[in-house]
Amino acid sequence: MSLRYLTAGETHGPQLTAIIEGLPSNLNIDFEELNFQLHRRQKGYGRGRRMQIEKDQANFVGGIRHGYTTGAPVALVVQNNDWKHWQNIMNIEPIEGTDEEKRRVHRPRPGHADLNGGLKYNLKDLRNVLERSSARETTVRVACGAIARQFLAEFGIKVAGRVIRIGEIEAPYQELPIDELIAVTEASSVRVTDAETEKKMEAYIDQIKQEGDSIGGIVECIVEGVPVGLGSYVQYDRKLDARIAQGVMSINAFKGVEIGIGFEAGTIRGSQVHDEILYTEDRGYHRATNRLGGFEGGMTNGMPVVVRGVMKPIPTLYKPLQSVDIDTKEAFSAQVERSDACAVPAASVVMEHIVAWEIAKAFLEKFGGDSMEEIRANVASYQSQLENY
Repeated sequence: MSLRYLTAGETHGPQLTAIIEGLPSNLNIDFEELNFQLHRRQKGYGRGRRMQIEKDQANFVGGIRHGYTTGAPVALVVQNNDWKHWQNIMNIEPIEGTDEEKRRVHRPRPGHADLNGGLKYNLKDLRNVLERSSARETTVRVACGAIARQFLAEFGIKVAGRVIRIGEIEAPYQELPIDELIAVTEASSVRVTDAETEKKMEAYIDQIKQEGDSIGGIVECIVEGVPVGLGSYVQYDRKLDARIAQGVMSINAFKGVEIGIGFEAGTIRGSQVHDEILYTEDRGYHRATNRLGGFEGGMTNGMPVVVRGVMKPIPTLYKPLQSVDIDTKEAFSAQVERSDACAVPAASVVMEHIVAWEIAKAFLEKFGGDSMEEIRANVASYQSQLENY
């Protein structure tokens, strides 16, 4: 069975829920590390007041016993602390009151799912759309990815992320060992490796916020230790780079993705794009460079996986944008009370976990097995095959 998850819950509902199916038995879960990853998603310069309200922590209610997975579906929940202010408005049972008391939403916000969702599902209260389409849902997606990350770590696979650009400001690109990259970016308020750039980005975000606007950026995920041969060239939906691209594009506000040098490959010659193949007795087959970001033919080639994603500015603005009231069909200025000026550093964390999930899924498809012991034996056999090739 393929690894998969489903999530449920609303941004102002009582909780967010996820069910993970396909995890092997006997995977040791580090709960403290998992909650640390949830905490990372809430950090970052430019976040709004919601992050001060929520103290995200995953509570497991199925599939884990005495710290180890059992092979059964894993169920986890993350409580919404803000629920206490929304209990009547988001109550499952019918409630009496005016539209204003129910906080019915009939004014769609530009750049959100509000209007499209209302039209698609024939919902006259757009709160039913915005509650589910909110980026708050990425909380439990990060929790699922954090479990995948722990699974990958059992096989020496490490995941890191960084911010490449926020608006007009680009961070100098530094090649660092992955452990150092993880430590340096974690210490940065905007997840960059350069202290001077961090200060510039903070001042830039402050300026954007003062102007009632928002700003997006570009983030990068690097995964080291991935074995050769995850994914496949034989069918379109088995190409791992394509599946990673789909996963990244599913993150709220992401509008583009590239692998390796990505779009730059369309501006330079083939001799400057493709990675030459080398062989040494100690390393076996490897590449002289990694311009293709660890992929050839939809499969990993043993080099680090490098993925970049572009996040648009958050559309919830203090600076009014024009929209149309679905009741009166009259124009209005869409203003809000609470928003993030910039969520790019948090988006970097989300992308790490989305990529980790897709790699873990492909890893399990490649090596199979219902228990960690069986998977380890299968990996060892494959490594022996590679060494003798």
